[in-house]
Amino acid sequence: MMVKLALKRPVLGALLVVLLGTAGPAFAQSSAGGDEVRLRKLEAEVRALQRRVFPGSDGKFFTPEVSQSAEPAPAAGLPATTPVTDLLTRMAAVETQISRLTAQNEETANRVAQMEAKLAEMMPSSASAAPVTPALATPTAAPAASIPAPTRSAMAAKPVQAAAKPSPQRVAAVQQVEKPGTDDPADDAYTYGFRLWDAKLYPEAQQQLQLYVEKYPRDAKISYGRNLLGRAFLDDGKPREAAPWFLQNYQTDKRGARAADSLLYLAEAMRQLKDTSRACIALAEFSETYIGEAIGRLKSQYDATRSAVKCN
Repeated sequence: MMVKLALKRPVLGALLVVLLGTAGPAFAQSSAGGDEVRLRKLEAEVRALQRRVFPGSDGKFFTPEVSQSAEPAPAAGLPATTPVTDLLTRMAAVETQISRLTAQNEETANRVAQMEAKLAEMMPSSASAAPVTPALATPTAAPAASIPAPTRSAMAAKPVQAAAKPSPQRVAAVQQVEKPGTDDPADDAYTYGFRLWDAKLYPEAQQQLQLYVEKYPRDAKISYGRNLLGRAFLDDGKPREAAPWFLQNYQTDKRGARAADSLLYLAEAMRQLKDTSRACIALAEFSETYIGEAIGRLKSQYDATRSAVKCN
């Protein structure tokens, strides 16, 4: 959040004119009253703003450019300052502080804008590129209980292609699966994909569920959808295509409704691919991250997968 400074030099100048308009004895009396209160309030607001721009009094985050310094004691023999002189000095200090805060704010805004521009250059263009799908990276000395980050490697899932000439029996089987038609299109898309998967029409389920996860990435059931898309590939005998979706579902939201399931299915997919190293990494992370599921809802599946993999 950028700090906008509403107090500018013209306002300060106008304030000085108002305050100096009653110079003399009357000014000395008023400065001890309402004007003095207003000036103290202004100084307090500037200090509060300074703390907001420079959080941390120890300079841990930013080095303050504005700091209060002890005022030198008047030299011996010099006349005492008048209320007008004190007020002018304090007003000048406030104006200097605001000028420096404004400059710091502009410099910070410029740095943030440059960072955002660099990030925008690094992001792929969704308009011209093909849909990005998750994949598994080749691990390099990965520590225990650490899943390799996804990359666009050879394990990236390919867009689902519908059969060119489905048989009449296949068409009839798909037509028997009822399409939901409620006022929630996102839920309808997921439900239809689930029904296709439940009917063991895996290629059609893959196509429908991939459309769902790409069109409704923020839907309440997205964790279910990505996990089920991986299941549709895994149950279709395609662990290589299933693994990226399991990994993406786990890494995107580790607290998602089916994140634990996806991590366990990732281990199974790696087992089927005879990638024991990744399978053991996934199992180790599952046992540490989802202790409740490992001894509860997913215990039987966890035990079966673990017994099928020989981990050191």
